[in-house]
Amino acid sequence: MCGRFALALRADEIEQLDGYPALRIDRWVDRDHFVPRYNVAPRTRAPVIRRAQPGESTLVMHSMKWGLEPPSLNTINARAENLEEGGGMWGSIKGRKRCVVVAQGYYEWLKKGTRRIPHFTRHKDRRLMLFAGLYDSATLDGQSEPLWTFTIVTTAASSDFAWLHDRQPVILTAQDALDRWLDTSTQTWDPKLSRLLGPSDSPLECYAVPQEVGRVGVESPTFVEPVEKRKDGIEALFTRQAAKGPGSPVGGKRKRGPSVSHLDNVKTERPITPELIDVDDTADASEAADSDVEILPSVRVLLSPPPPLHFTPLHFPGTPPSPRKKSKPAKPTPKITSFFSKT
Repeated sequence: MCGRFALALRADEIEQLDGYPALRIDRWVDRDHFVPRYNVAPRTRAPVIRRAQPGESTLVMHSMKWGLEPPSLNTINARAENLEEGGGMWGSIKGRKRCVVVAQGYYEWLKKGTRRIPHFTRHKDRRLMLFAGLYDSATLDGQSEPLWTFTIVTTAASSDFAWLHDRQPVILTAQDALDRWLDTSTQTWDPKLSRLLGPSDSPLECYAVPQEVGRVGVESPTFVEPVEKRKDGIEALFTRQAAKGPGSPVGGKRKRGPSVSHLDNVKTERPITPELIDVDDTADASEAADSDVEILPSVRVLLSPPPPLHFTPLHFPGTPPSPRKKSKPAKPTPKITSFFSKT
């Protein structure tokens, strides 16, 4: 499946569609609804390309919400096999409402025992990645404006990527493939479109990325960088440690920390950097995805010393408390004044 992708470019950079000179965008509908993100999650708005009207050659870019309504059907992806079979939930839109979803690349999680390791896949030449998609619009109860939504078409993974996951998005690279997918003039599904729904033969690169990308609402440019090239983070720390060999202290030369008696004078800072912002730890995908990313100030935490410990003697029910021994009065010390008086 495809459950997360990246599109952190500025709107004017996206409109240029570098690498696709024949794609000419006439306008961008709801341009102000787009927010660049390194971590695009379901229920987030992202740009797609569609025909302005059936039968027209004019293309428009449109900011739509990822996931068709109702969201309970988990319609963020549409299996290519289901489109080819005909009928089903996609029958009403696959002939009339096809689009292309714009991304820099997509995330997938490798299952390794109990661990899930995120990986990022993109074109080797770093150009935009265009996914085959479907879209729809509906006016919800209590709303006056229609809600535009989209889904990403997925297919069986190629032999080069089967180790990562058994599915991957349908990636359209050739101009002829893009034109045929976007051509909805007949308003019907052409069986020849099935030829476009196989895995891409375009050169791709894939590498492990930070675990933080798994948290909806968290944004960082490091999410699209290989883990081993990060200068920060625990992954890079252990990567450097492995290169040094066993026996080397983690992080280089060890430093003695403050003694316990000095802890009451220690101040620590935990900055929340602009590159890594958590919108809401407890929010679900729909709430966090719709939240506005806000750069938070640094948080200063003062560690106060722990309260003194008080020990209470144990007493078991039914057992009389042991009597305390009376302390003997101290013997008076002999006075030595008489010694000096005799001399």
